[in-house]
Amino acid sequence: MAAAAVVAALLSVVLAAHSGTSDTRAVSPCPVQALTCSPGQADPVDSASPVADATTTAPAAADGARAPGMGKAAPAPATTRPATGDSAGAGVKDSASSAASDRPTGTPTRSGSCATYSACGFPDADSTGPRLALTPHRTGALTIDKDGTVISRWDITGSLDVYANNVTIIDSRITSDNWWGINLRSGFSGLRILHTTITAVPGKGPDNGGVDYAVSNMGTSLIEVGWCDVSVFGDALSMGQGNLHDNYVHDVTPFKNLGGEWQHTNAVISDGGGNGGLVVRHNTLLNPTPVEKGASGSIGLFADTGAVLNVTVQDNWLAGGAYALYAGGKGATGIKVTGNVFSTQYHPGSGGYGPVTAWNSGGEGNVWSDNRMSDGRPVQPPKEAL
Repeated sequence: MAAAAVVAALLSVVLAAHSGTSDTRAVSPCPVQALTCSPGQADPVDSASPVADATTTAPAAADGARAPGMGKAAPAPATTRPATGDSAGAGVKDSASSAASDRPTGTPTRSGSCATYSACGFPDADSTGPRLALTPHRTGALTIDKDGTVISRWDITGSLDVYANNVTIIDSRITSDNWWGINLRSGFSGLRILHTTITAVPGKGPDNGGVDYAVSNMGTSLIEVGWCDVSVFGDALSMGQGNLHDNYVHDVTPFKNLGGEWQHTNAVISDGGGNGGLVVRHNTLLNPTPVEKGASGSIGLFADTGAVLNVTVQDNWLAGGAYALYAGGKGATGIKVTGNVFSTQYHPGSGGYGPVTAWNSGGEGNVWSDNRMSDGRPVQPPKEAL
């Protein structure tokens, strides 16, 4: 009976992590090994000695320390993402871990106003990033090639290139000077990035001092990114399919790329052609980049490599970009944009040119409802000839 109870408890934790819901962070602590806390549990309690965990592959701290199945990787060759769409204070959270504070949850009604993302229950520095103390690891550009690898409580100076299935990065921090923070290669699946800070040092990246992707999904499989604190990277979360929930993306940093042009910046970007489905739910997505320095969107759904299909954009706080939302354009179908708050914190229209563009109102399965400005005004997409 006791063993069955433990299995049931662990199963509930895993299901909660897949649900895309926020932690309730109350009552009893959940175990350090948990991928996330079950409803009614607080964040895990740290201890002087890390809990032994058979699924955790991290060795003792050391410069260049590597878990089994992980080896040094040479930096990727220089490539630049083609410019897309529009015309033309990088703060980084320094604390290794932070506990969630008691704060209001939920969002206002359609007619209500929202002063700040924190006050209205959207993700912020207190509700994202690692929950536990970390151990430094100067990994450099690191390849992961062992299925099932779990990286937990690492403070990584370097980047992760994933050639394996079912890899989990949890309660960690990555400070990259590579093209990406974490990259999933084509043909692999099951990547999960939870309760992790992903950042870089402005001016130190390989793209003429810039860094391109905090998380990049080069394949066609779903990945999960949840409760993460992401900053600096030009195109922070880049993928055509995945589950992006409860993340805080902020301080996107403009830079001129190797082509000598301002890199177009987005908090979330999809280049289209992804059939696996993309869910962007309950995130704070901030793009303070000035329009004249390359701003694209808070969410940029572009048909660069194919039509944009099957994307859900729900219950997010969106601010900044040329437009806060590029909504897919001609040929986009299955696009559901509901219950989002378009903030005026950078521009009166949320984006420099307005809240939304490229909405295909006639696309099959496209839904637009209950979207509003942070002052409570309803937002309707413009009627454009697509």
